[in-house]
Amino acid sequence: MATIKELSLQEDRLTGGHRMCPGCGAPVIVRQVLMAVKEPVVIVSATGCLEVSTTIFPYSAWKVPFLHSAFENSAATMSGVEAAYTSLKKQGKIKDEIRFIAFGGDGGTYDIGFQSLSGAMERGHDMLYVCYDNQAYMNTSIQRSGATPRGASTTTEPAGKVKQGKVMTRKDLTECMVAHNIPYAAQSVCGDWRDLTKKVEKAMSIRGPKFINVLQPCQLGWGYPMDKTVELGKTAVDTCFWPLYEVENGKYTISYKPKDKKPLVDFLKPQSRFRHLFKPENAQLLSELQADVDKKWALLQKKAECFGA
Repeated sequence: MATIKELSLQEDRLTGGHRMCPGCGAPVIVRQVLMAVKEPVVIVSATGCLEVSTTIFPYSAWKVPFLHSAFENSAATMSGVEAAYTSLKKQGKIKDEIRFIAFGGDGGTYDIGFQSLSGAMERGHDMLYVCYDNQAYMNTSIQRSGATPRGASTTTEPAGKVKQGKVMTRKDLTECMVAHNIPYAAQSVCGDWRDLTKKVEKAMSIRGPKFINVLQPCQLGWGYPMDKTVELGKTAVDTCFWPLYEVENGKYTISYKPKDKKPLVDFLKPQSRFRHLFKPENAQLLSELQADVDKKWALLQKKAECFGA
């Protein structure tokens, strides 16, 4: 694994001057992902916060080949790019070892882009798909998505007299990707550069389809001070709301186990999207959310124990 000094010497492939929100975790994730890739790289990005803020015509913050795809087909677009590269390399027209990374937000990955992603993984394209998961359609006014956790208030499922935020639990997309029997799938977080860069390095060493789901706190949609993004990401991990783990050829390994697992309320309280949960009448819902986190954490540990990890 590269040290922080080695990473800092890498060329910055995403420049400053883009128009992401102050405190946004997406550019942090992208810069760290690209720092961990030593080879030439081609990027595809779905329409979303990342794309609209870094490629305002006629400008671009990307210093690598970049393709903008529609909201729903980042993975399909990269599939075509990778297939063309494979063909040209077989013909001897390309000699370089090039890597391929597709980015998408949770809306363009969990929901509208799921079919595209599933197809790319099933076909076995040699690419890495990175989902920057901010848990709602933030670019279009904070509508709920399949990644939005139960109890979160959004513009399309707000907390009020009828509902207390989103009713359904969030989709477990990482496990969906594991079910595709791909060689590598993992979860990481904005706020742990060691974990993220290590997993990207491992993904780049593996041929075939790879997927990394990165939790990205969003100060606009989550409602917290813009300087707390990294801190909130770490709290998500310490409460086991967002466990860090990887699955390599079916083998589960937990990347980090909190010595003292924090209560879920430590993650929920700083966010305005969950403030309604702390009303006395919602005590039962808060208890159910904690029980759900505990259940999933226990299940993940059992999966890892089967492999001695």
